[in-house]
Amino acid sequence: MTQTSASLYSRLRRWLAPLALLAAAALQPAVAQQQPQFQAINPPIATDSGSKIEVIEFFSYGCPHCADFNPLIHAWASRLGPDVAFKKVPITFGRPAWTNVAKLYYALETTGDLAKLDEAVFKAIHEQRVNLFDPRTAEEWVGKQGADGKKFAEAFSSFGVNSKMSRAEQIARAYKVDGVPMVVVDGRYVVKGEAFKDVLRNADLLIEKIRAERAGKKK
Repeated sequence: MTQTSASLYSRLRRWLAPLALLAAAALQPAVAQQQPQFQAINPPIATDSGSKIEVIEFFSYGCPHCADFNPLIHAWASRLGPDVAFKKVPITFGRPAWTNVAKLYYALETTGDLAKLDEAVFKAIHEQRVNLFDPRTAEEWVGKQGADGKKFAEAFSSFGVNSKMSRAEQIARAYKVDGVPMVVVDGRYVVKGEAFKDVLRNADLLIEKIRAERAGKKK
């Protein structure tokens, strides 16, 4: 290399170096946005979904934030792949009123009316101010929605619903749930986010992370 070309090369490096730094700085936010926000669970908790990636939403019908989140997470869950199992676990925090609406959830699940009435329960409590925390009122309301109120009442007090309640309490203690809505992925990550859309995006990223890890182990 001649002295002239060496001098030109040196000047080019000086000119390009700041541009390279600016380009790298511009790319950092985009890269950071692809990193999921989460709190690791250590040690991980065994899931009930076999080989599937399990996603749990801890919630309560009594929680207004859960009411806002409910249509969003159900729309999101409807698009999950067949290798993902989504389930909801109602939380009581020891409150009698929340215990009753947790039983309401499992009673509707038992009678087969949950899919039809799940969103309606939130609207009844938080928009229409129906006192579904009272079992008798809940029975009457269920009947008015076109379901069998008597069948609901039997399920509400059944051994099966009480067993599901006990299991829900065990799961909540294992995960140390201290607020709702709370989303957990594969017994390993509590999903974080500034807004509901961020939580769901981070859940997607964590699911992809787990898929990649499992695919790597199979190779």
